[in-house]
Amino acid sequence: MAQFLKAGAAGLLLLGVPALAATQPGVSAFAEAVAGADRPDADKARDADRKPAGMLAFAGVRPGLKVVELAPGGGYFTRLLSLAVGSNGHVYAVSSRPVPAVDAWAAAHSNVSVQVAPPGGSLAPEPVDLVWTTQNYHDFKNARAGDTDAATATNAAAFAALKPGGIYLISDHQGAPGTGATQTATLHRIKDAAVIREVEAAGFKFDKRSNILRHPADDHTQKVFETGLRGKTDQFVLRFRKPAARR
Repeated sequence: MAQFLKAGAAGLLLLGVPALAATQPGVSAFAEAVAGADRPDADKARDADRKPAGMLAFAGVRPGLKVVELAPGGGYFTRLLSLAVGSNGHVYAVSSRPVPAVDAWAAAHSNVSVQVAPPGGSLAPEPVDLVWTTQNYHDFKNARAGDTDAATATNAAAFAALKPGGIYLISDHQGAPGTGATQTATLHRIKDAAVIREVEAAGFKFDKRSNILRHPADDHTQKVFETGLRGKTDQFVLRFRKPAARR
């Protein structure tokens, strides 16, 4: 019975039920990370929309993990990942351009390293447990890496960076049915099916999806930056796994 209760409560965590989630091992670490005194108030103001504790839980983040964050932007999740993996973990923030906010955090937190590199290069100096990117995959489709698009190169780099059994977490703005990757430069959206197809082509196995960032009121026809829609877009959250090495 105890094992049943633990499993059931863990499932409720992913659905965002705080009363039971708070009793589970590891959940307190997410609560502490989200409430971290180092986090800017502007980050905390976005938490209701971005559901950080649920995202960290779905990705399997825990103290001691080695994480690559692709295209960290303003560093919202860089800061959370840094706090969640703790002093024995490390976050490698990889961007195609300088990110001053992330540089500032890294200067004060030794478990974060920043690397400015083109798509497709080496992502970390050691094998990692998790590669994480949010609201960026559609942008990878709009850039080139040699003879291919940056998404293809990024997927290959993520596969190479991960340990066998490691997780690749991708979240982005959902596109309308049938649009595939045709609206990445216009509406900044991409259909989840297109992402799954491309990531699996790189060798990953699709593991699971989370509905934590679903917004059914978004009809997928507007640019994601429109007033009233920004922060409320319908987003998919996909978890892929690098197959374990065969013995």
